[in-house]
Amino acid sequence: MNSLLLSGVVISLEPIRYTPAGIPLLSFVLQHASEQTEAGLKRKVECEVNAVAIGEIAKQNIQPGSNIKAKGFLAKRSAKSTQLVFHIEQLHIEKLEIQNI
Repeated sequence: MNSLLLSGVVISLEPIRYTPAGIPLLSFVLQHASEQTEAGLKRKVECEVNAVAIGEIAKQNIQPGSNIKAKGFLAKRSAKSTQLVFHIEQLHIEKLEIQNI
């Protein structure tokens, strides 16, 4: 099974582009930070993950600074590459609540 569920902040975003078949494609970098328990010990986890949204998901209002939760799978960037990319199949953009002071 190849399934990934990850939350984080969009830290960089490329302009939307289209495949030769006319399908929208959006590439961005997702920064994740959390605390996980491993072998009974708490561990701080931080990473940056290259991500791609294809099709209708690419048309959502993803902006730098957006907090998102995404589900998808990992795949090589290309046939000759060993670099992994997170292919997003489901996406939730968390809305920021503005508090009046």
